[in-house]
Amino acid sequence: MIVSAYLFADGVELAPDSIAAGAEVVRAGGLMGMPTETVYGLGADASNPVAVGKIFAAKGRPADHPLIVHVAAFDGGMGGVAHYCTKVPAFAQQLMSAFWPGPLTLILPRRDGVGEAAAGGQNSIGLRCPAHPVAQALLAALRKPAEGETEVWGIAAPSANKFGRVSPTTAEHVHAEFGDDLLILDGGPCEVGIESTIIDCTRGAPVLLRPGSITAAQVEAACGRQLLSKEELDAQSQPGPRASGTLESHYAPSATVRLMDAKALQAALDLLASAQAPDARPTIALYHRSPLKVRSPLVSTHRMPNHAQPAAHELFAKLREMDAQGVKLIWVETPPESPEWDGVRDRLTRAAAH
Repeated sequence: MIVSAYLFADGVELAPDSIAAGAEVVRAGGLMGMPTETVYGLGADASNPVAVGKIFAAKGRPADHPLIVHVAAFDGGMGGVAHYCTKVPAFAQQLMSAFWPGPLTLILPRRDGVGEAAAGGQNSIGLRCPAHPVAQALLAALRKPAEGETEVWGIAAPSANKFGRVSPTTAEHVHAEFGDDLLILDGGPCEVGIESTIIDCTRGAPVLLRPGSITAAQVEAACGRQLLSKEELDAQSQPGPRASGTLESHYAPSATVRLMDAKALQAALDLLASAQAPDARPTIALYHRSPLKVRSPLVSTHRMPNHAQPAAHELFAKLREMDAQGVKLIWVETPPESPEWDGVRDRLTRAAAH
């Protein structure tokens, strides 16, 4: 069931009854759909192992694949961070100050007896402070329980979709995945559109586990430390923690995704142009930036924005739109190698690995 989290269509004033309904579901150990600036999450009380188990079951997600825990607005006392973590390195505190609330997840040492199910059994835990006002209002409400209620320190909330599939960026996407039985707070389309950058802070230096809209250069500038890659440390036999959204195959639509450069795409399109296709409906969706000649009714075309931020914003919605056409293949022009495209390129590479 979708309920508006705003009183008016302008998306400015929050609807207190909707926020209270979401908080009630979480306190009762249930699941609900919540908006963030990245994607919509499937949320539950991160400290309730039974509730967290419902997330894994609903998504069909392996129970050892950790979830990201969302905490209320960062303050000097670090609130939920101190609840879940034993220690926070200085460079991690610098990253919190620079980017929270925002699309950055930090992997930190987990306090014994807290959030074990959400962490996938690891001794580390991924924390994020979301920037979306609805998510912040929900988290704040959970931190201020009425008499007789328990305080909820954080919401475990992976993307609200079946495991490995395309992430949702609207309330309608979540409803299409889980139906009327799930309470979904509608906070409008997600502004960022791809999941958060993930930085491991458990190994004495910042390590990039998943790229996102916050770039490596921004991370390095904020903390004054060189950002290492997961591959570098793995090569040195220093394997790190597992993290959400880092499996080789992920974010995949039902159609098969293929990444090609513009030259390869044009060659494939030229071959299709010579094929006989009377009364054919599109079986291939094309998502591209470069000007291409399309002369076959088998292909439906979709233009990718020329800049990374708008491309990230629409990426998952566009994959869902193309999938809904019933095509068998989605041909995508490979994004540029420049750092600002790292997040989009990562998601498409994993979608193509399915």
